[in-house]
Amino acid sequence: MASATGDLEALRATLAPDVEWTEMAGFPLAGTYRTPDGVTSNVMEQLAKEWDGWTAHDDTYVVDGENVVVLARYTATNKATGKAIDVRVAHHFVVRGGLIVRFEQFVDTAKVREAMTHDA
Repeated sequence: MASATGDLEALRATLAPDVEWTEMAGFPLAGTYRTPDGVTSNVMEQLAKEWDGWTAHDDTYVVDGENVVVLARYTATNKATGKAIDVRVAHHFVVRGGLIVRFEQFVDTAKVREAMTHDA
């Protein structure tokens, strides 16, 4: 289980210096971030600013050599709207020498954006 407000130093220690971390198109933080500091400041710290209790609840790991797919769900409450999410997510990691060199997120971005939208 990983939280947006968790131990960022410990997370940075798992990331390769040249990590490529991709948040899915359509996700509020969509894009590819590089370097451990770039990942934590542009993703985890931003999630913590906009969401209460952002957590990835891992439930299944599929490992094939250096490829690791984690099936999970995100839970959080958007600070601006007070709306909660509970959405399925898949994370694909490439791990070499014990460090994450690449990450790609797959999530229902519409559900996340819906929680960020004020009702009319």
